[in-house]
Amino acid sequence: MQTWMSQARHSTMPSWDEFLPVDRATIVFVFRGDEVLLIRKKRGLGAGKINGPGGRIEPNESPVECARREVQEELGIDAPALVERGELRFNFVDGHSIHATVYSASAFHGQPIETDEAIPIWTPVSRIPYEEMWADDRLWFPHLLSGRRFRGRFLFDDDLMLEHELITE
Repeated sequence: MQTWMSQARHSTMPSWDEFLPVDRATIVFVFRGDEVLLIRKKRGLGAGKINGPGGRIEPNESPVECARREVQEELGIDAPALVERGELRFNFVDGHSIHATVYSASAFHGQPIETDEAIPIWTPVSRIPYEEMWADDRLWFPHLLSGRRFRGRFLFDDDLMLEHELITE
């Protein structure tokens, strides 16, 4: 296990044990050979940024059910065999917090389409557009690509990442 940490002078992140998210969510990355299916978000948190499809877990919905639903809603495809790869905890200085489960899929049914929520972007894994993604992605996404499990927590002030901790297995 490896841990990377960056902290401000006065830490404002709760410990792992104290974290109580406002929202639970999922993020999914579908792979096709040496490409990954990313999206450009059209609305909501992170609108305009590139990410994977995903969103809030609905009441009485499991994380994997949410992940499959979000891929269908945002891209019009079905990803039946999702593999849990990691978890991310986000605190925002405005009080919002999210606990996201990250999944990957190496098979899918259908053809990705643009929807009201997202524009699909097949991207070579050698050219991930980190400069258009959330700042935390450049820290954990390489571990997803290499098959390592990860846990991260991040403190943001709007788009600015103030602190982070990343543990890989």
